[in-house]
Amino acid sequence: MAKASSGQSSLSRAMRVLSAFDIDSPFLTLSQVAQRTGTPVTTTQRILVELAQHGLVERRADKKYRLGVRLWELACRTPGALGLRETAMPYMQELHARVRQHTQLGVLDGHEVLFLERLSTRDAVVNLTIIGGRHPLYASSSGLLLLAQSSEDLVEDVIERGLTCFTANSISSGDQLRRVLAEVRESGHVVASGLIHPQARGLAVAVTGVDGLVVAALSVVVSNDEVDPGRHLVMLRQTAQGISASLRAAYLPPRDPRARAGGRYRSMVNSSQQSMEYMGHAKPLT
Repeated sequence: MAKASSGQSSLSRAMRVLSAFDIDSPFLTLSQVAQRTGTPVTTTQRILVELAQHGLVERRADKKYRLGVRLWELACRTPGALGLRETAMPYMQELHARVRQHTQLGVLDGHEVLFLERLSTRDAVVNLTIIGGRHPLYASSSGLLLLAQSSEDLVEDVIERGLTCFTANSISSGDQLRRVLAEVRESGHVVASGLIHPQARGLAVAVTGVDGLVVAALSVVVSNDEVDPGRHLVMLRQTAQGISASLRAAYLPPRDPRARAGGRYRSMVNSSQQSMEYMGHAKPLT
């Protein structure tokens, strides 16, 4: 990959431009992108023009830019995060219909949990999770579940970076975090009451992949009350087992009787049984 005079590759500079857009600032002018990336306006404009040619950004009539749908299209082709979300969704919908609060799917990304999906009802308890949003690993049930399965180096790095308290129940010290993570490893689940909002309780369990390693956290956010969390944990475990089994089936050899139908689509799609069987034999439409 060619490098600019600054020593950065073209790809690195393009990624800086794409990363300038976020949930709070989905529409940016040329000068705003340049300011956020620390890149000269002329260079920023050249990058934006090229990205727009490939559909990775779009220029609106008001001359502001936004991320392009081409990014979404490319992301949907990977069996990674979106493939995981697609596989988990039918199970999450069934769980959500029983819980009637918030149901979430999150993955580890650096020092944060990245939420791939969230299902909610209008009268559910307070929850700050948004799809594509992030929380610190120490501040949510999903994050704690994922951190408990991570390396000690990551745990110590999280502690060294500092722990922000959001409520009186927030984890406030390294020793407290280490104790909580030890309990999570022993029990296999998280019950986190009022870490981000005093009215909310998060419960999380692990979703595992083909190699048995944890690939995601499945969680619900419910009212932080006196109700025994046991019923919710049972439903969470059953749902996580279903998702994990479906993930394993998607990667089994096609001739294995346990393999999921769907041919080349099976690692990215989880549709009706008839649809999956048809996909296994149908020719691509494009």
